[in-house]
Amino acid sequence: MAEQAALRGARVGVVDVCTAAVAALPIGGAGVSAMSRTAASHPLCSTDDISEQLEELQLTLGEGPCVDAFALGSAVLAPDLRTGEAQGRWRVFADTALEAGAGAVFAIPLQIGAISPGVLDLYSSVPVELDAEELADAMAFADTATMVLLDARIEESDAPYRAEIDQATGMLTVQLGVGIEEAFIRLRAHAYAHGRRLAEVAADVVARRLCFHPETDTDADRADDDA
Repeated sequence: MAEQAALRGARVGVVDVCTAAVAALPIGGAGVSAMSRTAASHPLCSTDDISEQLEELQLTLGEGPCVDAFALGSAVLAPDLRTGEAQGRWRVFADTALEAGAGAVFAIPLQIGAISPGVLDLYSSVPVELDAEELADAMAFADTATMVLLDARIEESDAPYRAEIDQATGMLTVQLGVGIEEAFIRLRAHAYAHGRRLAEVAADVVARRLCFHPETDTDADRADDDA
């Protein structure tokens, strides 16, 4: 991890933890999402396009190993997304993840005691099992990512992303007259309904290209052309 950070000319960040995990484990990519029960969740980093899509998908859909790992406070392992168990547990995410190029997903919560700032997601393009030693290594990477996050060593490039989603969520609390959690649900529901990335929808809300309405009956809110 230190070597990866040195190549970037920066301090060790969660992206270095993810890169090291990919090199050490039988996986194709990794990502970390910041998770919270009181504020909007958002991806922090990913090692490739597929892991980036997986982070976005789970937060947009509100389902998947990442979401469950955070809620349960324990690792959620999906060694084969084609199985009936995975298909039944994540009815939308499983198929969408397979289409994105993932065959297996492993989610490990970042936590120290009662503090849980997010989740480490690992994926493989093909179904694969992690043996006991590999799972122990994955959990060690998650512990490291936790310490990095709590030490505030987060990439500066992540800040605009987080700030824009938080700002958009805050704007929706005013537009819809709802709380933060409900506003974030409406934001990600719109992103999913329109097949767009959460960050893109948030950017439109902040730029006032998109306005949400309390009276909307469907999952997709209307865009105001003159907003």
